[in-house]
Amino acid sequence: MAKYAEFLKIPSVSALPEHAPDCCAAAEWLATELRRIGAERVEVSETGGHPIVVAEKIVNSSLPTIVIYGHYDVQPGDPLDLWKTSPFEPIVRDGRMLGRGSADDKGQIVIHLSALEALVTTRGTLPVNVKYIFEGEEESSSVNLEAWMAANPDRCSGDAVIISDSGFFDGNRPALTVGLRGITYLQINVRASDVDLHSGSYGGSVVNPANALAAMIASLHDANGHITVPGFYDDVVALTPADRAAFAALPFDEPGYLAGIGATATAGESGYSTVERRGGRPTLDVNGIWGGFMGDGSKTIIPAHAHAKISCRLVTAQDPAKIGRQVEAALRAAAPAGLQVEVQNLGNGDAFLTPLGDPYLNAAAGALEATFGVPPLYIREGGSIPIAALFQKELGLPVVLLGFTPPDDNAHAPNESMDLGNFEGGIRAVIRALDAIATVG
Repeated sequence: MAKYAEFLKIPSVSALPEHAPDCCAAAEWLATELRRIGAERVEVSETGGHPIVVAEKIVNSSLPTIVIYGHYDVQPGDPLDLWKTSPFEPIVRDGRMLGRGSADDKGQIVIHLSALEALVTTRGTLPVNVKYIFEGEEESSSVNLEAWMAANPDRCSGDAVIISDSGFFDGNRPALTVGLRGITYLQINVRASDVDLHSGSYGGSVVNPANALAAMIASLHDANGHITVPGFYDDVVALTPADRAAFAALPFDEPGYLAGIGATATAGESGYSTVERRGGRPTLDVNGIWGGFMGDGSKTIIPAHAHAKISCRLVTAQDPAKIGRQVEAALRAAAPAGLQVEVQNLGNGDAFLTPLGDPYLNAAAGALEATFGVPPLYIREGGSIPIAALFQKELGLPVVLLGFTPPDDNAHAPNESMDLGNFEGGIRAVIRALDAIATVG
């Protein structure tokens, strides 16, 4: 637990430039730990952004080689006033490790480090060869990862990939994620004047960028939650009856799902259940919107500019870059005369789907059942892990998403935590999975 907490204290927030030194510190911490527990060819590899930490333990060339991926960067701690403690001062409370990154994804990295250390300590060797790739920009769309992989093919080669950046189903039910949505992330900047204007002198006579941006964004959905961007659904693969039956069979507690986040109603595209919308349908969401006067008190102005960040979660066959261009075109078409519009694409990632029956997936399923006492569910999640599709599409490797964090671990939210029972079980499950993989093929 001491090493776990030590890692969490490093505020490696990839999205904020002021935390670049902390990302480097987290990378160096990982490299030091990997060397300590017996990994070889440990390297802090520079990129155009935050470094990637790579290492390996090759015990026998005749054994399968498993690439293990995780990310050491974390989300910002905001809003700080909703935390029970400082996000970067981790504590153990009620059987949980509380702190930013405890679940996503530092805790799951530590699970793999602990499994490696346990195997080396108790057996003196591993059942398979392993390669580790721990990046520092997953929370920023992994913008440098693809280029790094192309430049370092020997560090990525293997027989299969394990990614522990996913988790259990609601109610702490063990699960294997077999599908993830893709993403495109945009920032919209609009401007109508050089300076903020007096709302008495100019209100009603010139374009208000804040009003205009709100209307532009509102035009992207209809009253049924359907996305109105022309072409947005063109490449969407419809859910089959079998897909919908699989979603319906999941033990999803909708009232509990809402209560857990303090919400009172679900929302979204009509004609689909909550679990279908969450894992099997594309979305378009505002992540932030700002402009004008936002301080205490009043200031009657027409803001010169306004801004928003939008993310689209995408399903298999949708091209993130194409969707980004379509959203930009729709926003420009909705803009009134006199408004300057700039759209920046801040990152893209492809959707991911792995076939049921894959032998590496079966090995992970057996490990979860042996550890936690119940067979895992097979689920599609709404999040995005760009490297999953990269490994699958660019390198042709089977990918297994083996994670240990249920939704109530509050990843990306205040009071992120990880159940220590899941943490300790995760170590045992990883060891069992590696043992089972040794017999594949």
